[in-house]
Amino acid sequence: MAKPDSKWKQALRRRVLAWFRANARDLPWRRTRDPYHVWISEIMLQQTQVVTVIPYFERFIAELPTITDLASADEDRVLRLWEGLGYYRRARQLHKAARAIVDEHGGTFPRDAESVKALPGVGRYTAGAILSIAFDAREPILEANTIRVFSRLIAYQHDTTSSEGQRVLWGAAGDFLPRKHVGDFNQAMMELGSEVCTPREPSCEVCPVAMLCPTRAKGLQDVIPAPKKKTDYEDAFEACVVVWRNGKVLLRRCREGERWAGLWDFPRFAIKAKRGAKLHRELGESVRRLTGYEVAIGERLTTIKHGVTRFRITLSCHHAEHLSGRETKGEFVWIRPAQIEDYALSVTGRKVSERIATMLLVEPE
Repeated sequence: MAKPDSKWKQALRRRVLAWFRANARDLPWRRTRDPYHVWISEIMLQQTQVVTVIPYFERFIAELPTITDLASADEDRVLRLWEGLGYYRRARQLHKAARAIVDEHGGTFPRDAESVKALPGVGRYTAGAILSIAFDAREPILEANTIRVFSRLIAYQHDTTSSEGQRVLWGAAGDFLPRKHVGDFNQAMMELGSEVCTPREPSCEVCPVAMLCPTRAKGLQDVIPAPKKKTDYEDAFEACVVVWRNGKVLLRRCREGERWAGLWDFPRFAIKAKRGAKLHRELGESVRRLTGYEVAIGERLTTIKHGVTRFRITLSCHHAEHLSGRETKGEFVWIRPAQIEDYALSVTGRKVSERIATMLLVEPE
């Protein structure tokens, strides 16, 4: 592992900042130093590509332009604006954090690291990003792109996810910071990792710090950083049931602790049977346990394959007709299909609703 000296670090800072000023992408959250805008963008960008985030960010800020607006919005509105980004817990924590800022900080985003890290959903990286970009605070950051850049700049060949790896890389992130223009430097390092120092076949020929990089000098770009362990995926089978009653369908709000907590969904559950009478019997029993309603299972509406964490899920979607019964504990609504647009659903829930809309548009023979 390389141990850069002060002259090397000065050259790194100078070259990275000059490159960023000439090559930085024009992104909507970079047009202001407003900590609210920086915060929203950083939460949205977690595990999500920039091109996907841009329209969500612009819509979110247009609808909820201030921290106070976000704090006073109801959760359904926040989740509806977030719908499609996934990781909905982030949106709920964002909402809770906005209320904490209003209640505990008078609606002004705090400027000290401990107060920022105390907010729901804000960890060390997010706090450092907000404080450095919005206030030029001398706070380091470490995320997927900078982990790769720092690993290569110090030729770190060990596991970057281990406690030792994190200690070393956080140390490098702090050690390399300039005294001023910290926010630009942190953004430049992320941009460098995203656009130049990529996981495979990095563009070393256009890298502003190629001549300073020990990994490039040794030709180790393919082995630094150390490859992540492959995820072992597990197949899972689930069903959702579109229950009809007098032209309306049943939606259920997912409870705390469930996947997609706070979102609305069609009754959904794991299944064992795959087809035939056995499947219909299992679907009917599962709907009754979940909702309290007796239903008659009908034809299959669609099948959706998707992934959640380490699971590859096959989701079998069926129609059903309400027969009788009373709702169990929980939050349920009977709505007309046209009203589903007003409710926040998961990606697969939205696909089911779109399939219903398509079905209703088909003229009967």
